[in-house]
Amino acid sequence: MKTMSVGELKTHFSKVLKEVEAGEKVAITFGKKKEIKAFLVPKEAIMKPRKLGLLHGKKYFLRDDFGMTTAEEFET
Repeated sequence: MKTMSVGELKTHFSKVLKEVEAGEKVAITFGKKKEIKAFLVPKEAIMKPRKLGLLHGKKYFLRDDFGMTTAEEFET
């Protein structure tokens, strides 16, 4: 993973965006301490399709005050 300051990012934004598009992850630092404030990651890294029934066959719990809505709300 590449690390760069906000100033570097501003200067090379187009190049960095192409690198991220190609799969590179970039940490953005800010301030005198160079603390990481944000990450640029390819959208595929966070927008993966999720399987339905992920908890099927696994143990889980719901709080007593958890309420389900009626099916009528979902009808079109």
